[in-house]
This record gives sequence, C-alpha cells and structure tokens, in this order.
Amino acid sequence: MVADSLKGFWRELRRQVKSAAIPSLLLCLTAIFAWQATQGDHGLIMRERRKQELAQAEANLAAAKLERDGWERKVAGLTPSHLDKDALDQRVRELLNLADPNEIVVQYGPNDKLF
Repeated sequence: MVADSLKGFWRELRRQVKSAAIPSLLLCLTAIFAWQATQGDHGLIMRERRKQELAQAEANLAAAKLERDGWERKVAGLTPSHLDKDALDQRVRELLNLADPNEIVVQYGPNDKLF
C-alpha cells in the first residue's frame, strides 16, 4: 500500500516535471533573448554607446576638416602668384624675433600677450 502510493507519487511527479519542462525551457530562452536584446554586444545599451561614439567621431571629423581648410588657405597663400611679401616679412620677423633698425619696437612683459 505504501509502495503503491509512493510509486503513484513518483509517477505523478514525473508527469508534472515533463509537462513543465518545455514551458520552462521556452521561458529561459525568452529570458536569454531579452537579456541579449538589451545588454548584449548588439543590444540597446550598446547601440546608444555607438551613437555617442559616432557623434564624437563626427565632431572630431568636423574639427579636422576645419583645421585642414585653414592649412589649405595658408598653403594657397604661399604660391608665388599669391604671395603677400609684407605678411611674409612680418611673420618671419615674429618667428625669428628680429627687427629692422628703422622700426619702432614696443616691448611687452612676459605675461602680456599681444594675441
């Protein structure tokens, strides 16, 4: 009698486990897919990070293009047909820290910036 009831108990338990196994497996798979959709390498959080990185890269690109355009204007000004000799002379004197004997020089203190 006890053996029959114990056998029936195990049979019922096995039937319950079998009936719950497939829904449990599908629930686990759904949880894995949901986690990957939000936290994974291609999930929503990573998508926002990539958007931020893209915005930063585009800002860097715009700054680099502005710098390149500035350099292109400076280089274009160095061609012999466009060379401004006065501007070139002024720049050379500033870089070499030289002055013509006929020029008036106004000295600034070490902490005073002209530009």
